[in-house]
Amino acid sequence: MAQIDYYFSAVSPFTYLAGRRLEEIAAKHGATIAYKPVDLLALFTRTGGQALPARHPSRQEYRLQELRRQAAKLGMPINLKPAFFPTNAAPSAYAIIAAQAKGGGDLGALVHGFTRACWAEERDIADDAVVQDVLAQAGFDPKLATSGLLLGAETYAKNLEEAASRGVFGAPFYLCDDGERFWGQDRLDDLEAHLAGRL
Repeated sequence: MAQIDYYFSAVSPFTYLAGRRLEEIAAKHGATIAYKPVDLLALFTRTGGQALPARHPSRQEYRLQELRRQAAKLGMPINLKPAFFPTNAAPSAYAIIAAQAKGGGDLGALVHGFTRACWAEERDIADDAVVQDVLAQAGFDPKLATSGLLLGAETYAKNLEEAASRGVFGAPFYLCDDGERFWGQDRLDDLEAHLAGRL
């Protein structure tokens, strides 16, 4: 059974645009998913990327066009300049890590719930009430927002180190256990073809 290590950030619009397709692909091919939220800005610093405000205006303009086009292709609502962006991704990351350790809900729904809250619902995923609500909507104990803080913080830091050492440089990023790497929600078809043995 193949495993996909899934590196992402809930404040990444491209992670939002991935939707639930990774989970569908994994189910189709009998693969497991290890969810690994990362501090995206710290990862950029470690791997040669730039925070959004530091990018050339032409790159920023292209990003907005691409987000609009990709969302339209997928039929997904998106706020190109959401009210709560940038925001602190750590609370949502800690909740995802704690939920993965505890079990009992739908992790894919949890990840998508946080990204959707940020990019389509104008909600602040750094707010405790929002974190608890998204946990509950995905079938997890909302108390994980506070009880999972220590595990979340430790694992979040480890995920960053692991990502940087394994060649991860953006989000969403999919790393198969055979070493094949796929960057971006627009490479999910390639990931599926790889799992099927066509790539």
